[in-house]
Amino acid sequence: MSSLPLSDLPQSLPARPTSAPVCRRLSPARLARHALTLLPLLLIGAWAAADWPTVRDGAVRLASADPGWLLAGLFFTCMGWVIAAVVRQGALPERLPPGPLLASQFAAGAANQVLPAGLGAHAVTLRFLQNQGIPLARATASLALYSLVKPLAKTAVLLVFLVAFPELLHLGGLVPDKRTLLMVAGGVALGLGAAGVLVTAVRPLRRPLLRFLRTALTDARILHTRPSRVLALWGGAAATPLLQASVIASVGFALGLPLSWTQVVLALLLASTAAGAVPAPGGIGPMDAALVFTMVTFGAPTGLAAATVIGYRVLTVWVPLLPGALVLSIMVQRKIL
Repeated sequence: MSSLPLSDLPQSLPARPTSAPVCRRLSPARLARHALTLLPLLLIGAWAAADWPTVRDGAVRLASADPGWLLAGLFFTCMGWVIAAVVRQGALPERLPPGPLLASQFAAGAANQVLPAGLGAHAVTLRFLQNQGIPLARATASLALYSLVKPLAKTAVLLVFLVAFPELLHLGGLVPDKRTLLMVAGGVALGLGAAGVLVTAVRPLRRPLLRFLRTALTDARILHTRPSRVLALWGGAAATPLLQASVIASVGFALGLPLSWTQVVLALLLASTAAGAVPAPGGIGPMDAALVFTMVTFGAPTGLAAATVIGYRVLTVWVPLLPGALVLSIMVQRKIL
């Protein structure tokens, strides 16, 4: 028997913890993060249901294609993400971590199929740059430089191919008439004029716009004093359409397309230039129609050209879409984006 006095004992035993779970209310920020994690997968499911015939037809045609050429097309597709990361790094003075940068471009490819005019990829990249400590003005200037260099480099590649292969200059219906050129020039002038009037009339836009222009010009000047950045920016931008054309050519060769690699490159360059005025998610729609039309103009059968474009879309959009969406969700969950 214990000799301790009873007065030293506690008057009441501590309450035993209950086994019922304690419910904690999620903050709005946490709820938004969970929603962003699931949103890419939901969008992919909705898009797959709406565009299921394309996926089915492309898969059937690719099942009977040459697997060696399809593996080559898959390789060029993967190299496209590497080149995109190289160009993104070339448009920014600060050095970015290579692994997360490449993962962000892979995830941006999935986001780019949802929003038109590359907005999905730009949004993912902007979020990534901000989480890497890049100020908003500098990150936005980097996106603007990236968007400016890509069409300029593509135009330079197109001119080089036209000069190097003059026998392909009989483009026939691919050359726009004067009326079309006047309409394009009028649209560009109208857009620039509207932007100028908007900035002049709305005074709150002047200061952020001037800050953005100052940052963009300063960063562009700094970048073009570094040979490594110039090579990454302009070389990567020039290599991008060549890699895309290599994917199309690989799929076409797998299906028996009677065109050369040079003709496929020219077809892609001309089609992307013509379809660039019509913003669409990932260029799907106007780009596909223009690409089929240009390949038919170069001598490909219509059915085979359409099958090539469908196979190209399956290889570059549908195959990496689900893994890209998963990477996007993981990066959002881990607060990398």
